[in-house]
Amino acid sequence: MPEDKQSQTEKIHDAIQKAAGELFDFAVDRQDVKWLMERLHPEADINRTTVEYELQALKIVTVGWSVAYCLETSPLKQPLSESYWLRVRDFSNGISEAAKYMAGTDIDYFDILKTRLDMYVQTLSESGEKEEPASVIGPEFARICGNEQDLFTFMTGSKMFMSSSGRVREYLEKTDFQPV
Repeated sequence: MPEDKQSQTEKIHDAIQKAAGELFDFAVDRQDVKWLMERLHPEADINRTTVEYELQALKIVTVGWSVAYCLETSPLKQPLSESYWLRVRDFSNGISEAAKYMAGTDIDYFDILKTRLDMYVQTLSESGEKEEPASVIGPEFARICGNEQDLFTFMTGSKMFMSSSGRVREYLEKTDFQPV
């Protein structure tokens, strides 16, 4: 019997590691960032380089937030979230090192991502249950990009949030993590 329990524990651990890896790979994949940038309206009153950078950050934090949100009451929430964020940290360290080497500037990309996550979570908390999360994230995204009045940037951030959070939910359902 102890072997069966150990085998089951190993299977759960392996499933968590696999899911964290696949979610991380999705989070850092740039295809949807490129797609959204190609469709950002030409009249958007915003720095496009900033939007592209912030879209990637939004996607990474949305995936992490969505795991916690979808698995709110699941015992798998903590280990999956932890494994995902450890991958993000390793990735961030690589970006920080590259920036230091290429530009001679010290940046802590993981700290930037944590700050963005905190900003988005605070904005969601302040909105309460009365609004759809994407309608709250969009204006915050536009504000972070430098022009909270730019509707095109607002919509671009909303699209990234909706797409990323929806894909995480679908993934968790498909892999039997049973989101709420």
